[in-house]
Amino acid sequence: MSRRALLGGFGAFSVLALGGCAGLGATGARYDASALSIDPTLFVATTRKPVNGGRAKPWFGPQRGSMMTLARAKLVPPDDGRFSLAAVGLADWRIDRIEPVSGEVSNLLAPDGGGSDVLIYVHGFNQTFETAALDAANLSDGIKFRGRTMVFSWPSKAEFFDYAYDRDSAMWSRDAFERVLSSIVSAPGAGRVHIVAHSMGTMLALESLRQLYARYGDTVTGRIGAVVFASPDIDMDVFSSSISRIGPLAGKITVIAATNDRALALSGQIAGGMTRVGAAEKAAIGRLGVRVVDASEAGWGIINHDLFLSNADVRRVIRRSIDTAAA
Repeated sequence: MSRRALLGGFGAFSVLALGGCAGLGATGARYDASALSIDPTLFVATTRKPVNGGRAKPWFGPQRGSMMTLARAKLVPPDDGRFSLAAVGLADWRIDRIEPVSGEVSNLLAPDGGGSDVLIYVHGFNQTFETAALDAANLSDGIKFRGRTMVFSWPSKAEFFDYAYDRDSAMWSRDAFERVLSSIVSAPGAGRVHIVAHSMGTMLALESLRQLYARYGDTVTGRIGAVVFASPDIDMDVFSSSISRIGPLAGKITVIAATNDRALALSGQIAGGMTRVGAAEKAAIGRLGVRVVDASEAGWGIINHDLFLSNADVRRVIRRSIDTAAA
């Protein structure tokens, strides 16, 4: 059974076990089916080096590519029959095939005709391309997102002891991610861009937003929707400095933090004892002018680093952030 299937099972159990948690307990209405479940096509933008031309598993590896690759991933949704594993949260999405797309991001979005919102997921440390893509699918389907979904996948070695390589690869990819954002926000008639970034991917997303704001200024504000940083692996001082340079975009950020996030506790030790934003106290983060959700009580596991996937209440926070941004 995959890690994503286990997370789904934990999420199903957490709804029964927790019944809601402080700061997260508001129950949203039942939503329609996600757009991804109706048309299981995931947009892909990656700075990884293609493997097998990007047409056969593992599609994209841990090395850095000479250029950004665009593609459409055709997915197979979980069987949602009454007696299937999906019915109890133990099934998973899978990738059927990858179809590379030439040209610019506009070519990738072209068949949609524009107008719909786009959700972009940026993964964190220690991820393969496949796990990142499936996390994007699980997230989008879990929050019943009605627009198109994209995964931005940067070169991770997917090895526990390659933290430095992953961190450098994430930062190396910031220009490419800015290019993706710039292409979407400047497209006539395009909807809003919503960003959910996890762990180390939040630093990449924040730096790209900083570059985007430097390029467009306040004119870009209306094209960026919700920005959710789940368990951000960012130094508090670095975060404070960058937040002060993105103008009104800072007000669109929601940080999901947990003081008992053990992965970020280890990251802080590696970083010389500097507290990571995702493991800081709610009040300390809030003073920087962003919205904060304290998910410390939502995690009952050993690590508590993947709550945006495993906990239904945290997923509702993400959905509400998107709904508020679209209102």
